Amino acid sequence: MRVLWLETPAHAFPCDQEVSTLIGIQRGSDYAELSRSIRKAGLLARRRGYYVTKIAFTVLTFAGGWVAFAYLGDSWWQLFLAAFFAVVSTQLAFIGHDAGHRQIFRTRRANDVTGLFHGGLVGLSYGWWVGQHNRHHANPNHEELDPDVDIAVLAFTTGQGGGKRGVLRWMAKYQAFLFFPLLLLEGLSLHVSSVRSVWRREMRAPWLEAALLIAHLGAYLTAVFLVLSPGAGLAFIAVHQGLWGVYMGCSFAPNHKGMPTVRAGHTLDFLRKQVLTSRNVRGGPWLDFALGGLNYQIEHHLFPSMPRPNLRRAQVIVREFCARRGIDYSQCGLLRSYAYVLQHLHAVGAPLRAADR
Repeated sequence: MRVLWLETPAHAFPCDQEVSTLIGIQRGSDYAELSRSIRKAGLLARRRGYYVTKIAFTVLTFAGGWVAFAYLGDSWWQLFLAAFFAVVSTQLAFIGHDAGHRQIFRTRRANDVTGLFHGGLVGLSYGWWVGQHNRHHANPNHEELDPDVDIAVLAFTTGQGGGKRGVLRWMAKYQAFLFFPLLLLEGLSLHVSSVRSVWRREMRAPWLEAALLIAHLGAYLTAVFLVLSPGAGLAFIAVHQGLWGVYMGCSFAPNHKGMPTVRAGHTLDFLRKQVLTSRNVRGGPWLDFALGGLNYQIEHHLFPSMPRPNLRRAQVIVREFCARRGIDYSQCGLLRSYAYVLQHLHAVGAPLRAADR
């Protein structure tokens, strides 16, 4: 038997049971056995009908929103449409996410075309996102290798907090209070990261991605300021982009934040690495829609190419399998998941607050 050192937050597994910092790892092919059960249930089969309907409905809703925008004209009531577009933009991004994981079509080309199209609609670089997200999936919650825990304005471990200086140190001290306000800037951050990545040519088709980003920006600003006055236009953009960032952040934050972080030299097998660092969010079909299937984060990390509508059925198999193997499976309600994220962020900032007293 081998053992692994994890840095386990105080509320890492609050919804099921606490786990020891020292976790025994059994040799064998547990994941292969689980994978056979999943394949036997047919849960890796493509769901083209679902995705054709999903894509058509979302794109038509997006187009209908812009028709309503033109019809409403120069009015402050447009701010309600800005909130509407924040929701639709996130739903479009979810489809791009699924395409990046090859969930929609069998061929890479078809998925990439779909992802590039949806990325262009919301102003994101599909190639940048795929590269970053694949690194996250390969090493979730790894202190050195997961880009999702390498965020300058936040500290997810005490080690990260201790390395902060100046304004970033002050932000880390009170990051639990700043977390949701900071999400208002997440949309802007995604756009900036996309532009930076395209400028550096960090994807396979930088010129195509650059053209899509320029087309998006040109069409977006033209539509907004052609219809709205400068003041109303700026307010529309602020509401749209701010709420889009909040929605995106609230969709991804519950999945890993506050779960154990993996240190260099770990000996976790693939199955345990994905399960122990992930958290599911309990809910019904409405939550599946609202979070784009990301509420089944454990199943998604174990089988990234599994179509979104199959994740709910896979959860039953995965959870029962983990129970038989004694592998902790974390799941809780939506509001509770946010509470644990904030509690973890506050706990990480505690040593900084104590040191500066």
